[in-house]
Order: sequence, then C-alpha cells, then structure tokens
Amino acid sequence: MKFINYLEKVSGVDIYGLISLTIFFLFFLVMLTWVFKTKKKDFKKISQIPLDN
Repeated sequence: MKFINYLEKVSGVDIYGLISLTIFFLFFLVMLTWVFKTKKKDFKKISQIPLDN
C-alpha cells in the first residue's frame, strides 16, 4: 500500500502542508528583512567572530 493512501484516510491532513509552507515563508521573509536592515559594519564584526581566538 502506498503512503498516499494512508494520508487520504487522515482527516484534515491538508492543513499540515499549508501550515508548514506558511512557517517557511514567514521565516524566509523575517530573515530577508533582517539581512536588508542590518548594517554592513555589523556583518563585518560578525564575520570576524570565528577568527577572534
């Protein structure tokens, strides 16, 4: 029996796909907003952290 047959028997399973897509999209938008709002000076400081030993 294929996996899709099991999913068809579960009621409301389609909402999980929609929720996961929404969470991914919101996370992507938040990260994109953070990248564009952060100053280049801060990125320079963050990029030096591994080398500060």
